[in-house]
Amino acid sequence: MNLPSLRRALGLGVALITAGLLGLSCSSLPTFVPDLGHRPARPVPLAGASGPLSAAQSRAILQRLQRGGEPTDIFGRHLALEEAIVGSPLTTGNAVRLLQDGPATYRAMLGAIAAARDHINMETYILDDDAVGRQFAEALLAKQAQGVQVNLLRDSAGTFGTPVVFFQRLSAAGVQVLEFNPVNPLTAREGWEWNQRDHRKLLIVDGRIAFLGGINISSVYSGGSFGKAKRVDANAALAWRDTDLQVQGPVVAELQKLFLAAWQGQHGPPLQPRDYFPPLPAMGTQVVRAIGSSPEEAYSLIYATLLSAIASAETSVRITNAYFAPDPQLLQALVAAAARGVEVTLILPAQTDSWLVFHAGRSHYAQLLKGGVRIFERRGVVLHSKTALVDGVWATVGSTNLDWRSFLHNHELNAVMLGADFGQQVQTMFDRDLAASDAIEPAAWERRSPTFRVQEWFGRLWEYWL
Repeated sequence: MNLPSLRRALGLGVALITAGLLGLSCSSLPTFVPDLGHRPARPVPLAGASGPLSAAQSRAILQRLQRGGEPTDIFGRHLALEEAIVGSPLTTGNAVRLLQDGPATYRAMLGAIAAARDHINMETYILDDDAVGRQFAEALLAKQAQGVQVNLLRDSAGTFGTPVVFFQRLSAAGVQVLEFNPVNPLTAREGWEWNQRDHRKLLIVDGRIAFLGGINISSVYSGGSFGKAKRVDANAALAWRDTDLQVQGPVVAELQKLFLAAWQGQHGPPLQPRDYFPPLPAMGTQVVRAIGSSPEEAYSLIYATLLSAIASAETSVRITNAYFAPDPQLLQALVAAAARGVEVTLILPAQTDSWLVFHAGRSHYAQLLKGGVRIFERRGVVLHSKTALVDGVWATVGSTNLDWRSFLHNHELNAVMLGADFGQQVQTMFDRDLAASDAIEPAAWERRSPTFRVQEWFGRLWEYWL
């Protein structure tokens, strides 16, 4: 069993054992009904480098974004509701770079780390003790030795296979290392939650540049996934296909707030005084919102805004996701969009590191195909991306899977980008993945083997816990 599978098995085992011992009942997702008839009396407010923009400035920017994309009313129907749901501001003046696959992402991250002058805040689910993990460790140690304060928040389950000495070496050098919800309850802090995990991937350097998305720190990402390059690890032949963002501008302050709140929520030691919120001038023209979800909230903010975006769609919904085990409300939103003439297309894995999630997701194919949703499976890679594009103008990239765990039990992080320019970049990426995917045809799917049907039934039994 490889490390990702081991971690998922660990999470499932802890969940089942603890639920059995404590007799805990399952959490459930709230029924979320977007008020799509709502029309705001004032424009959706935007924030820039110098603070909130005026109503006229905000209106002008949103009108420009609307003119640049496909015919859609998503701006009027969705954004005011998103503002009320999420609370974090839409920020303008950002530069956003779409990063595809591990090698390009790691080069950009390590370059930013090498240029750090004040502090580095890093939050990750997986940090392996392998070639890539050690490369990052050396880079962080070098900056700490230069007087740059490094703060590392790492999930306990995600780093379960990483030797303790790996982190002890960082701590001994002055890096502040905080373990999120230790798997061992004997080392847990007050407020420990056995089933909550930090699934976010976030790197912030000097409060000025940030990276987020689905990519963990592991050699499974050493190979590219669009060419012939494969994973360097001799134990696996397939590359991992993932997506990240590099962002600069006012939205970095919102991401910094999320990191500091997560550190405080885990009762971490006081952070060394640093310039965590430097002035952030405009670096580009992108309009971006940072969305962090937490199980402590009444519902997943990312789940709610995704449902609202799908319900607001008028032309297209294009989703790429690694772990697909949707709840009934998300299924209904996808089918309802297809029923009103929206082109709904999903790219899901053909190979996976999680057998149960894979078959749990496939158990929903028949309902989706019958409802007019198009489904493709990405071949030749382990698909790990989590992206969505609605009407060509509303895009999101982040750590959130379309499963119960992400929506109920994980701390997740996504960014939403508005506008046709960035939307076209996501569309180009989607088309490239689509060309490397196989369509699931309804007639052929109905003829699938009894073995597949049994596996789907079994996976469905466990999908809440996966």
